[in-house]
Amino acid sequence: MVIWMKTTLNIDDSVMRRLKKEAVRRGCTMSELVESALRRLLAEKEAASPMAPLPSFASGGALVEIADRDALYQAMEGR
Repeated sequence: MVIWMKTTLNIDDSVMRRLKKEAVRRGCTMSELVESALRRLLAEKEAASPMAPLPSFASGGALVEIADRDALYQAMEGR
């Protein structure tokens, strides 16, 4: 069973003109178009859940001073 709720929205005149034109272009009612847009907006918010934090670990510190180019090359080459 579908339950419809009637409500009043205050919409800027320029937005309302665009809404009417778009509803005519799509062959639907303004209510259907607004409901569809709201569903998409709310679905985006649900899908945009925050990412889990990256794991952290103790690395034991730096092996070389990165400003020391020779020591850095030696560490990279496994010397």
